[in-house]
Amino acid sequence: MKQIHLIAPSGASLDASTPLLGIEWLKQQGLEVLNTACVCRVDQRFAGTDVERLAEMNQLAHLSPDVAVVAMRGGYGLHRLLPDIEWEAIAKAINSGLQICGHSDFTVFQLGMLAKTGAITLAGPMLNYDFASQGEQGAALNPNVFMWDHFQAAIKQRKVDCTVKTPQSYLRMSSAGKASGLLWGGNLTVLAGLIGTPYLPGNKQTQGGILFLEDVNEHPYRIERMLMQLLDAGILANQSAILLGGFSAYRLYDNDRGYTLESAINAISKRLPGNIPLLSGLPFGHQVDKLTLPVGAQANVQYDAAGFTIHSEW
Repeated sequence: MKQIHLIAPSGASLDASTPLLGIEWLKQQGLEVLNTACVCRVDQRFAGTDVERLAEMNQLAHLSPDVAVVAMRGGYGLHRLLPDIEWEAIAKAINSGLQICGHSDFTVFQLGMLAKTGAITLAGPMLNYDFASQGEQGAALNPNVFMWDHFQAAIKQRKVDCTVKTPQSYLRMSSAGKASGLLWGGNLTVLAGLIGTPYLPGNKQTQGGILFLEDVNEHPYRIERMLMQLLDAGILANQSAILLGGFSAYRLYDNDRGYTLESAINAISKRLPGNIPLLSGLPFGHQVDKLTLPVGAQANVQYDAAGFTIHSEW
């Protein structure tokens, strides 16, 4: 990996300095950073007009296979572009070696690519949050070492290998075991919003899969409601394992009266078939500790009450 090609397909940057800090840090690692002008685009809340952002996405089909593509940030905006994305052309570039990485709103592209072509994309770090951390006085902070190491392993070696040492509270019929299947998922809000559309992989494609989920700024009752939607749509019971990443930056209220995120997950766990492990603590989401996960690759999970391991090569 010698070059990072930036894209800004969703929201505009919330401030001008953050992406510049990320670009500078990547350059300090000896990387050439391409398409940096995209971080300055603004049209309403978006990082450019629909036409500009769509053209940038479709240009991915013509990039060198040696380039790693990284999204600037999430927010919202990619959903507008889905009908006109050149899925097959971009998939051809991916299958020739191009790797494309992002999370949050970028989930909609990753799931659309998987549904339309089966091509593998990377759920992982983005420029603004992961490569451009700032301290209280605005000074640049070094990006998270765990995130950077796993990002490099994904880009250079095309593998993820991680042990999660978190006690597992939601195991039922099987307190230990293993699961193998198609690794897929991403942001829960985005995924739930794709149900009933051609951009969500179907139950046949994801049968026996390993589904990973995360979200941010969503109260636990909203998390529960979306998980119930996935459950009632037949998605959760169709998996061999479900991995829960970070669900962060929400606020509980007095009228919750003890209702917590754990309460929400317990309600889902009780309705799941008991042989499907619901595993928590996956280092992925809107957090500094972040794996880079191959959406659409085969993966293996081994688990017990003390934690789990996840491994994939693609």
